[in-house]
Amino acid sequence: MSLYAMGDLHLALSDEKKPMDIFNGWDNYTEKIRENWLKNISDDDTIVLAGDISWAMGLKNSYKDFEFINNLPGKKIILKGNHDYWWATRSKMEKYFSENGFDTLSILFNNCYCYEGYGICGTRGWISIDGDTESEKVMAREVQRLEVSIQSAISENLEPIVFMHYPPLYGASCNYDMLDILYKYKIKRCLYGHIHGYSQRNAITGVRDGVKYDMISSDFLQFVPFKVL
Repeated sequence: MSLYAMGDLHLALSDEKKPMDIFNGWDNYTEKIRENWLKNISDDDTIVLAGDISWAMGLKNSYKDFEFINNLPGKKIILKGNHDYWWATRSKMEKYFSENGFDTLSILFNNCYCYEGYGICGTRGWISIDGDTESEKVMAREVQRLEVSIQSAISENLEPIVFMHYPPLYGASCNYDMLDILYKYKIKRCLYGHIHGYSQRNAITGVRDGVKYDMISSDFLQFVPFKVL
């Protein structure tokens, strides 16, 4: 039984107006995801999908994308990305999954999931925009959600592993609001997505200030699920 992760599936089975294969390196990406998933993941495994999962504009339009994911092996834990416009309240999403028989999907939102002594924690994250009051409010909510998620793991005597969509640091830029939470709780692992193409050259991987960072955007991984544990 292993723990995997991958971000940014960008599935467009429900919305063919948003194909990613118009971008370099994304040709036939849905089939690549399926083939590599089947090669690596079994029904006993768990995979965290770190945001930007489906281009669907609402839950009612997301059926084909979640059917695709649900039919693949393993337990899937889902967190929000900046393009997940289908995202609704947790109760609405869980009701939708239940009504459609998507029984391998779980939502990571103000909570954690236990995995062999570890707590799978996380949130979408955010990017600071100086002087933007609304952005500051969103950042404060995301910081709170991350802290609540981590605290829920600690309360169950689990070692937190943090998954985010936005990177907490990129190149020479640091999101200190998020980093303060990682340092406060002595987080050792942080995995994130969001970054694509040429921008990946500035992605931070490896150990920084005691935290091991891994970038898990699907194109960066060549659409192969990343083994976390």
